[in-house]
Amino acid sequence: MSKNKKAVVVTAATLATTVFLSGCGLFGGEEKKKIDPPQDVTFMEDGEKLDENVTTDVDQDGKEAVEASVQTELYLIDKNGYVVSQTMALPKTESVAKQALEHLVANGPVQEMLPNGFRAVLPADTQVTVNIKDGTATVDFSKEFATYQKEDEKRILQAVTWTLTQFDTIDNVKLQMNGTPLEAMPVNGTPIGEELSRADGINVDHTDVVDITNTKAVTVYYIGGEEGEYYYVPVTRRVSNEFKDNITAIVNELVEGPAYASNLISDFQSDVKLLDTPKIEDGKVTLNFNESIYGSFEEKMVSEHLLNSLVLSLTEQPGVESVALTVKGEADVLTEKGDKLSEPVTRPEKVNTGSF
Repeated sequence: MSKNKKAVVVTAATLATTVFLSGCGLFGGEEKKKIDPPQDVTFMEDGEKLDENVTTDVDQDGKEAVEASVQTELYLIDKNGYVVSQTMALPKTESVAKQALEHLVANGPVQEMLPNGFRAVLPADTQVTVNIKDGTATVDFSKEFATYQKEDEKRILQAVTWTLTQFDTIDNVKLQMNGTPLEAMPVNGTPIGEELSRADGINVDHTDVVDITNTKAVTVYYIGGEEGEYYYVPVTRRVSNEFKDNITAIVNELVEGPAYASNLISDFQSDVKLLDTPKIEDGKVTLNFNESIYGSFEEKMVSEHLLNSLVLSLTEQPGVESVALTVKGEADVLTEKGDKLSEPVTRPEKVNTGSF
């Protein structure tokens, strides 16, 4: 395993990651709150009607122009083969879940929207229907679904599952093809089981795992892409059952860094340590670090990348809604922009918004 691949220097100046953080006074001293979305964008859950939450503007001729879109995370494949979310503004529709899957189809409506180095995950001409009931989305694919390359099989499972489970109405996913339930994938035979969920993992990394039966899965966010176009990549890793809490296990994985050949990086120094057992209360986890959390900064500052990776990773855990940082028990911690971390940091509405 590499120790964070520090040959790559990561700074917020090259990424402008502040769009990913909400609360904690990171924006001009504002108190804890979500960032307001652009005024011509609305956020919807699957099943909402077209005439709800529509924003309007007036054009130069005085005519009312309706502009409505839905910020949606599409899980695509990057140039290194990772399944990564990219948030895009899609036309408002009665079925945001179905629309999201349609934007995973190659040569479909997503084609002109793809970021550099990314590709869609579903075969061209694949048709989809989605039926949502009691938290489970049943997806039926047309026969074209069975034309994917076998190396994409697990990526497809992950992309479909994570794209759909971004919606509050969906926790689990079932797959069908031409109306017949799929017990295994049609090309390479990967077992599907009764239902898919985020618990099955994403970009699963078993590097250096000898006895998988004595481990548990956690998902952490490393940094992918290139300077000026960085983004966050979720990776599911196996950690020892000796860890009594997943919070400590996740912090240790971030400090250890991604696998050497992964083309991913971490902004955690290898000597970062938790000084106390993490405390969780009312959805807030409080972490007390040693001074190595400051990295190469001369002042008491933490990097935006480190903070983003930490918050994204920890809020994947059930019951964790925000993260508070202290260093040697003191709360006078700054971001690299000089803003005080006076309030807990909450997870952003969407990830990898392309605002860099």
